[in-house]
Amino acid sequence: MQQSWLAGQTAAFNSWVSGYIDEGVSYLKLKQINEDLVAQNKALMTELYGKKGLKNPVFRKVHDTLGGGQIYTFVDGDIVFNSINRRDNYFTINRGKRDGVLPQMGVIAPRGIAGIVINSTDSYSLVKSVLSVNKTRINAALKNSGYFGTLTWRGDNSRIMHLADIPKYVSLKVGDTIITDGKSAIFPKGVMIGTVAGYNVDNKTGFWDISVELSEKMGALSKIFVVKNLKRAEVQKIQDTMQAVIKKEND
Repeated sequence: MQQSWLAGQTAAFNSWVSGYIDEGVSYLKLKQINEDLVAQNKALMTELYGKKGLKNPVFRKVHDTLGGGQIYTFVDGDIVFNSINRRDNYFTINRGKRDGVLPQMGVIAPRGIAGIVINSTDSYSLVKSVLSVNKTRINAALKNSGYFGTLTWRGDNSRIMHLADIPKYVSLKVGDTIITDGKSAIFPKGVMIGTVAGYNVDNKTGFWDISVELSEKMGALSKIFVVKNLKRAEVQKIQDTMQAVIKKEND
């Protein structure tokens, strides 16, 4: 009787150990799968946005405009702090100067844009979220028509931003895709932003006021990719020259 009880306890213990080991192996497998997916996403973004000779004309145009060759590389990282309930929101990532992350670099999440780096230490960076009212203007475009405007957040809904400067003669419908337009050195062209959730004419400007539902859930950010524009200095030099010419003409 005692031997039978002992055998039963031994079997139960062995089953528990086996289950524990299985769970541990499953965890390790899931961790490896997650790391593999991150690497695949990083490679895919480099393929889409970073190299010359792309089949997709939307992406190829960016590289031709900026002089060809590889333009963008990506640094993957994780969110260590995030906020979405302030007028100006920020999040911290576990990548910094040692990883080549510097201010004014764009940050993309798996489903869309997330923010812009504003400060970096050796190991961490502070990112201003797209959910910021002050001084956050993002160049965005309607994917179907190519018309572009300025995307801003009004501080009232963490799922909705607003696209302005689109002429009211441009055809729209709910569900139309909004992407980055590439007219800055921060984000590549064609990165997902969201979809049209609604629209009406702004009586002050006569242009569309378009509500854009973000494709990325900003309150659930976890994995991110920092965009490194390899030709940023060259582009900035041209833009500075243009500003100097405009200033001279206005003086």
